[in-house]
Amino acid sequence: MDELLMERFALAEERIAEICTEKEIKEPFGEFFQKTAEFLGKTGKILKREQEELSLEELKAENTALYEELFPENYKTSYGNPAYAAEKLGEYGQSFCFLYAELRGTIVYAYEKKWWDYLVCAELFLEIHSAFCEEELPAPKTVEDILRSYVNDYCQDMMEQRIAEGVDPELDFATKIIMESDLEDLRYLYRYGEYVSGNETGVALFLNSLSQEKIDDMARTYTEGYRIGFINTRKDLTKKKTVNIRYNLGFERMVRAAVLQFREMGLEPVIYRHAAHVINKRGASRVGYMGGNANPQYDYDHRQDCALFLDSDFVKRKLRSMQNAYDKYRDLAEVHGGPACIETFGEEPFSPVSKPEALSLSEAQQKLQVELDNESGQIVNRYIKGDERSFTIIAYPVPEIGGNFPEIFDEIVKINTLDYKLYEKIQQTIIETLDTCEWVEIKGQNGNETDIIIHLHTLADIKKQTNFENCVADVNIPVGEVFTSPVLAGTGGVLHVKKVYLNGLQFKDLKLVFDCGQVIDYSCSNFETEGENRAYIEDNILHHHVKLPMGEFAIGTNTTAYVAAEKYGIADKLPILIAEKMGPHFAVGDTCYSWAEDIAVYNPDGREIIARDNEISSLRKEDISLAYYGCHTDITIPYEELGSIRVIDDEGEGRSIIEKGRFVLPGTEELNRPFEK
Repeated sequence: MDELLMERFALAEERIAEICTEKEIKEPFGEFFQKTAEFLGKTGKILKREQEELSLEELKAENTALYEELFPENYKTSYGNPAYAAEKLGEYGQSFCFLYAELRGTIVYAYEKKWWDYLVCAELFLEIHSAFCEEELPAPKTVEDILRSYVNDYCQDMMEQRIAEGVDPELDFATKIIMESDLEDLRYLYRYGEYVSGNETGVALFLNSLSQEKIDDMARTYTEGYRIGFINTRKDLTKKKTVNIRYNLGFERMVRAAVLQFREMGLEPVIYRHAAHVINKRGASRVGYMGGNANPQYDYDHRQDCALFLDSDFVKRKLRSMQNAYDKYRDLAEVHGGPACIETFGEEPFSPVSKPEALSLSEAQQKLQVELDNESGQIVNRYIKGDERSFTIIAYPVPEIGGNFPEIFDEIVKINTLDYKLYEKIQQTIIETLDTCEWVEIKGQNGNETDIIIHLHTLADIKKQTNFENCVADVNIPVGEVFTSPVLAGTGGVLHVKKVYLNGLQFKDLKLVFDCGQVIDYSCSNFETEGENRAYIEDNILHHHVKLPMGEFAIGTNTTAYVAAEKYGIADKLPILIAEKMGPHFAVGDTCYSWAEDIAVYNPDGREIIARDNEISSLRKEDISLAYYGCHTDITIPYEELGSIRVIDDEGEGRSIIEKGRFVLPGTEELNRPFEK
């Protein structure tokens, strides 16, 4: 251990202990500093202690003590709540709320024994505390400047560490827990430092009740999807040496089996936690392995904390730091194959509250964020090339989904392993009909106001070319869709969904209006005012782009999943991964082939899918900064709201694929059987 680092830690620890009992700083700030010092004292003790044998009850109590302030029943009086921080601390509220969120990262640094990360957070706290020890209060800008300096000073270190975690298998904190723990002893769940809820323990107990054969089969579905993804896109898996595994705590038995299967393919796992430092966070999204979410509203409240420091200088600094880090880890990045994700669903649907006290991006900052995302994507693609990497995603329910969780879990396992050959044949029938025309019309029913025309690419040789990919169970598990990238010119109309969940957020009466394939207007009814509703869509669907194109049109064919969702009443809890297979869906943002448009892709019948570009992505040949948006959000119309899908010929005559939510095209009758049952 670095001697100077330990000296700094000892000094910080001593001063934090003093603050716990000091009365030097007057209210309203004294309570914040005392409570935060007590919190840092708790995490500091965890950082210092050796691995010791605590009982399961002791570990549960420790975990609850670290996270209970975020629980919804306690959040009203938490300094992590922007509304409470503003009420108590006035114009200092946003800065202290930001500081609170950054210091919560010390929980995971303590468990991972990341002394440096813990120390820089502790020293940040002490620097701000010191400013309030003076006779006169520091100006709010002074506090903000201290926070900005912290971000700028450590940007390079934190970016380098994050990128290393994404490509270096020797950074194996989580891998060791998975591969070396006694998974029958649930104490292992508390070694991560993540919040452990009933979902994590429930999944672990349930998986422990399954045979090793069933666990291996679940893992094989997942790992084979990853392998087949490389084969179907004609990419060379043998060039790759690592795979990024993302999962929720509780799935360790399946992940352990997957690690062994990936190793048979020559791939070592790279497993990193969702970001804790504000520099590396991506809004309210959690990318990496994770535990339970003590309160989704807390993540939502802090999704734009970067507004405190985001300016053009920071954008340049972060991009330069990112470039330098990838250059340092160039060899590891080159052999990285991409992510293999295990998603979960079943949590209580979350509809956020928008708080004016929370930090939020200005219009100028929104443009900077778009620029940063765009340039970041280009840097990543230079080192982990899009035309050489792949991915896979699979999803399972958690106990919160309801009392029949085991039954639903078994149903999802069946859905994830449906006969892909049967679907391949039926979907080929649909594709052959779609390929006869250049236009597809989609209309809603039962109060759904969707009315859209999709313009398809012209096929020069229908015997060798197709517009739609026949998507079976490879990268996107489960089976069940045909999809394309539409021609933007001529694509337009209204997309409407009564209720949909996108990236964990509920949208009510969502409407997007397209013209020339791009979103030109939008609305929803989540909030009381039109301004709040538009801002919600701008934040969470448009991601601050002025316009977004329709990057994908697809027809979902997995009626088995749809009927299961209706049977168990879980349609509102399904992830987009399954929901997108349960009706037609439209993605706004990049195409499905972004960064890999020039790689020829073929359907099982040997025909090449030529619809890999649109007018926006084609701009990469002239100016790559104009070609990509760094987002892709699928929006599905459920069968019950679907009036019709018809192909339209040049004379305006139509041929139906779906009418009144049922497949009517000859050769697709099998898809209606789940409805009959």
